[in-house]
Amino acid sequence: MVYADNAATTKMNRAAMEAMLPYMEGVWGNPSSLYAFGQKAREALESARSRIASCLGATPDGIYFTSGGSEADNQAILSAARNGAKKGKKHIISTAFEHHAVLHTLKKLEREGFEIELLEVHENGIVKPEQVAGAIREDTALVTVMYANNEVGSVQPISEIGAVCREKGVLFHTDAVQAAGHLPIDIQAQNIDMLSLSSHKFHGPKGIGVLYARKGIPLVNIIEGGAQERGKRGGTENVPAVMGMAAALEEACSHLEENTEKLLKMRAKLIDGLSKIPHSILNGDAESRLPGNVNFCFEGIEGESLLLLLDDKGICASSGSACTSGSLDPSHVLLAIGRPHEIAHGSLRLSLSEDNTEEDVEHIVKSVPEVVSYLRGISPLWKEKLAGKRDFLLPE
Repeated sequence: MVYADNAATTKMNRAAMEAMLPYMEGVWGNPSSLYAFGQKAREALESARSRIASCLGATPDGIYFTSGGSEADNQAILSAARNGAKKGKKHIISTAFEHHAVLHTLKKLEREGFEIELLEVHENGIVKPEQVAGAIREDTALVTVMYANNEVGSVQPISEIGAVCREKGVLFHTDAVQAAGHLPIDIQAQNIDMLSLSSHKFHGPKGIGVLYARKGIPLVNIIEGGAQERGKRGGTENVPAVMGMAAALEEACSHLEENTEKLLKMRAKLIDGLSKIPHSILNGDAESRLPGNVNFCFEGIEGESLLLLLDDKGICASSGSACTSGSLDPSHVLLAIGRPHEIAHGSLRLSLSEDNTEEDVEHIVKSVPEVVSYLRGISPLWKEKLAGKRDFLLPE
């Protein structure tokens, strides 16, 4: 099997599993308990908080453990909105191709009377700092722009956007779910006020993530309960998962340079091979993209059929975000960068990790053109295009 859907989830690595085991077998006490056995779990929890903060260029008191990126996104955005509203600020800036954890939260706020401004995304999947600067107003409560797009892989100019927001005194949140463990992050240097990440995107366990919030930013509770996470997230902490996440993030950050080098070589080979398919187009910026991300549209086919036939060839891939893979609607990300509906339906996302090999890439480069050719061969629409009855939308 060739697993090329690492943007959806990653295989947990050995470091994460080994880090979790002692906190399931030995130190399994409740970290809120006052007796020594519970306090051992508390010490581990705080150690992991410091280690994760170190990987992000943050301070431990800004790290809050959540169930994952979606919860962290929700809490960050709702906190900024509620705090802004108290000061008469109900304008929020984001982009048209954010993850649905962000977009659906913003839609909820819009129904509550907030003004949501979604910036247009350029064809290469990049939002420019000047767009953000031009959109900020006196009543802007928050700017939220994802670090790297989960579908087309485009990496945003986060440092520049953060500097604009800091200069104008506006909170800046970034959904870094796809970036953490894959790109260098320095929260302080990049002027990031709030950041979300999810463990299972960098070979850690599922169901655990982080919200970073700069000191002094009041957080609104999404989950009420006990006094865990400094009173900002009720529920007994999942110590084994936290320990696995910390180990996975440290492992990823310590091998970031060599993993990136390996992935860039495989990415280049993939892009080169798939670009030879007639009437195809690469989605996202050719250079400013996640090291392991390749996203193409192929004219004349449906993404679902492509995925099923690739599965028959032992290739696990995606046609977009895993969170919406059950939907028949075209990707909102591809529509946001200007792809027509017909073209957006024929998308393929391949996301590699350091576990992939050159042989995996060769198998993909061989299999995708075969499947695309087969699907076009049985398509009445494609036959009409070949006969000149319909126009091609992508160049040959």
